[in-house]
Amino acid sequence: MPYRPPISEALSFLWEELESGNRELAELTARDVWPAFLRFGRQRFDTAATPDCDGLLFQYGTYAFGGPSMFTLDLTRQFDLNDAEGEHDHYVQVHCELRYEPQASLRNLGTFDAWFFHDADCDLDAWADSLSGHLELLQDHKPAEIILYEEPI
Repeated sequence: MPYRPPISEALSFLWEELESGNRELAELTARDVWPAFLRFGRQRFDTAATPDCDGLLFQYGTYAFGGPSMFTLDLTRQFDLNDAEGEHDHYVQVHCELRYEPQASLRNLGTFDAWFFHDADCDLDAWADSLSGHLELLQDHKPAEIILYEEPI
């Protein structure tokens, strides 16, 4: 089996993919971030070989998490971490959030989410293609900010 880096390096891999276009994070749009996220999504990490241990999540909606209401496109990678006995212990999520100023056209999109899991007999390219219509809705909008972070859940 080819080398798979540890999950602890996942956030760094995402940063590297976003920086590979030689543009500042503040200059990027969904059109720039999506291919970088997919390249990150293709990089396999050292996870258990179970169908739900390595997932990608595409989701959006208008939320107010401790601040003003923002439309958020959240591209997330979720890893299932097991304990010494091989049982589920917790998840680690790596997020790339594109936050947009509230606009009626974005609020009217409502909420949406779609998951992809490696090792679950799914095709990453087919999943990505199925989301192209949702991405087109965001192409004309510049995010107010892009935030990358990792969190245990």
